[in-house]
Amino acid sequence: MDMNTIEAVVPTTDPAQWRDGDAWLAGGTVLFSYGSYAFGPQPVKRLLDLGAAGWTAVTVTDDGIDLAATCTIAELYRLPESPDAAGLPWPALDLVRPCCDSFVASFKVWNMSTVGGNLCTALPAGPVISLCAGLDGVATILGPGGTSRSVSVTDFVTGDATNCLAPGELLRSVHLPASALSSRTAFRRLSLSNLGRSGVLLIGRLDGGTALVLTVTAATKRPVQLRFDTIPDADHLAAALEDAIPAALYHDDIHGLPAWRRDMTYRLAEEIRTELAAPEGTGAAGPTVSGDFWPPRSTPASGSTALPKGA
Repeated sequence: MDMNTIEAVVPTTDPAQWRDGDAWLAGGTVLFSYGSYAFGPQPVKRLLDLGAAGWTAVTVTDDGIDLAATCTIAELYRLPESPDAAGLPWPALDLVRPCCDSFVASFKVWNMSTVGGNLCTALPAGPVISLCAGLDGVATILGPGGTSRSVSVTDFVTGDATNCLAPGELLRSVHLPASALSSRTAFRRLSLSNLGRSGVLLIGRLDGGTALVLTVTAATKRPVQLRFDTIPDADHLAAALEDAIPAALYHDDIHGLPAWRRDMTYRLAEEIRTELAAPEGTGAAGPTVSGDFWPPRSTPASGSTALPKGA
């Protein structure tokens, strides 16, 4: 951590206090890793600290789930078996833990890294981006003067490490609607190496029981979502992917070449199409991860899945 340009740390959640040279601070796992020049050639001079915001991490209502920007990954992981979520008819909650596991991070990161930080950093492999985009998440953004606006997560992330926030704007929360949470879902993820960063991560769901919604992340520089009135055949799905994702949109880094990401996107999309086209209950129990890189978690006698030590 090299941030010797910081002149002040200001506890605030008010966008009106923003000025040039500021950076919002939540968990800080990326900011402290990248240092004072995390956001370009001009150094960060002040940190606007959200640590004392006091926002409720997770709020569950009949309308869905609201995740505060300051919700940690450890808090998100506990959501499916929390008292508020227990017994709700929301199959898509099964996506939460595979997405958290896709961080491939230690408990120290899980207890500091936040939902908002993962979204705002906007890395293609950001698993909170995958989760929220796949479930039609809507972000609430605060601006100076008490203004606010809502943006779908698929539009919030605009490219590799870029988002739609104007200077001074603050991500407040993300709403996951009950309609998406009620959907039957399928999950696929691939990495080039054991315990490696996601190279391809796809989420599919059946909207209303018949309409297929397919969200492509990690393989692409920003989330790409395809919607079909019914489950398409294999050729129709492949053609739709070809139309929706131009070659230049596939991400290119040491975690996967664009050609590999494209091929695996088509492969995993077909796996998801086949899974969701089959009668419910005929596939494997729980989300499937292609090239599974983590062993099955041990399950205590109570039936709850254990967190990583310290989470």
